[in-house]
Amino acid sequence: MTAARSTRDSQDADDFDVEEALALVKGTGPRASGEPGRAERAGPGHRGTDEAAAPAPGAQGDRGKGGHARHRSTPWPEARAAAGRAARSLPRRAPVQVPLDASLGLVLAAPLTALTDLPPFDTSAMDGWAVAGPGPWEVREDGVLAGHAEPERLGDGEAVRIATGARVPRDATAVLRSEHGRLDDKGRLHASVARTPGSAGPRGVLALAHGQDIRPRGQECRSGDQLLPPGALVTPAVLGLAAAAGYDTLAVVPRPRAEVLVLGDELLTEGLPREGLIRDALGPMLPSWLRALGAEVVAVRRLGDDAEALHRAITGSRADLVVTTGGTAGGPVDHVHPVLRRIGAELLVDGVEVRPGHPMLLARTREDQHLVGLPGNPLAAVSGLLTLAEPVLRTLAGRTAPEPYGLPLGEAVQGHPHDTRLIPVSLRGERAVPLHYNGPAMLRGIAASDALAVVPPGGARAGQELELIDLPWAAAGIDACLA
Repeated sequence: MTAARSTRDSQDADDFDVEEALALVKGTGPRASGEPGRAERAGPGHRGTDEAAAPAPGAQGDRGKGGHARHRSTPWPEARAAAGRAARSLPRRAPVQVPLDASLGLVLAAPLTALTDLPPFDTSAMDGWAVAGPGPWEVREDGVLAGHAEPERLGDGEAVRIATGARVPRDATAVLRSEHGRLDDKGRLHASVARTPGSAGPRGVLALAHGQDIRPRGQECRSGDQLLPPGALVTPAVLGLAAAAGYDTLAVVPRPRAEVLVLGDELLTEGLPREGLIRDALGPMLPSWLRALGAEVVAVRRLGDDAEALHRAITGSRADLVVTTGGTAGGPVDHVHPVLRRIGAELLVDGVEVRPGHPMLLARTREDQHLVGLPGNPLAAVSGLLTLAEPVLRTLAGRTAPEPYGLPLGEAVQGHPHDTRLIPVSLRGERAVPLHYNGPAMLRGIAASDALAVVPPGGARAGQELELIDLPWAAAGIDACLA
């Protein structure tokens, strides 16, 4: 999400005029009558609109103003599915062995099989005494602590102090919890329970079951048992299980590598906007967002509006996914389509029926590489990330798609007459509350949001349930996302 692309990538590119939209539905609008609409009136240098974008190879499209071929955009659900299919068609990526502390968020490439019994020996589940046979018991002077070698076996009628996690002596029949044992005046141990509060009666005798509070060897698993299948996501709990089962490294699907190419001569990397220049918002934001989606970001390069530099960057990249910002329309400095044609790339998605973000694209640049072209407007770029980049990265990383879910809207939302609309929402209880500042060039709404709501063409009424797309840090916690 670069900052707004000044007048060449204005909000009009991804937004729409309400009166014009209603007129279009009725067939009375300017475009229905042959007059130019808002995006067309913006002129050939207008960035972010797909009115004059180059068609996909072999695509059949309408003829726009001035005889320019216009491609047909892909419906939003189909675009997401196409992105996932594109990644599945790539050659299988070889698993890698990764230390436990570097595998969080990756996907297992092989079954997690126990390398030992768990627990590996009989252990005490409580602090107390290991006892042998029925009581009362004679208490040995020594004790058994966790981490010590196998203790001396117990004789019938003996007890020994034991700590939680310590190895239980051979021939022990149970562990008596500290709060359930008492010593008489001769030093013998008795099993008992405290009297009921308010009762004047004596302490009762506790019935101690055989094996009580002993975790037997192999209770959780035996060596060779499959603990998790391939494809399981490595969570903090999985790390703990793997360590307990004897692993130092895990065989995982490697993180897909992503490279970011920031386009636009109007972008500043520091300071306040000045003299027609604006701050680059996408350069700082995209790397962290891509990492949250599971990628390893290998480079972020600022190229300006330079077709030759863009050509060299794409052909020289060894990333699995190249992500560009801006330049996806048909203006004089929109170089993404011409460069893709020059290198013989295959356009898989060339425009999506979604607002904001409809000029996004997905191309196969090599057998083992794809490119996602994002619009330059910030929220439009977020839309492109979650529509096209997320399915590609998820599939490359071996993750399964999240189960769709929805919530009722807290208030009505205006829709586009023909396209899906993605709007930032805050999740409050059992409602999705639309946020303001949701224009294509804005980040204020998405910065405060938990998810994006998928608004169907025509809009949605208050209380209507809509599909939600969780933002990665809202779903998993920012620490896990950035690991």
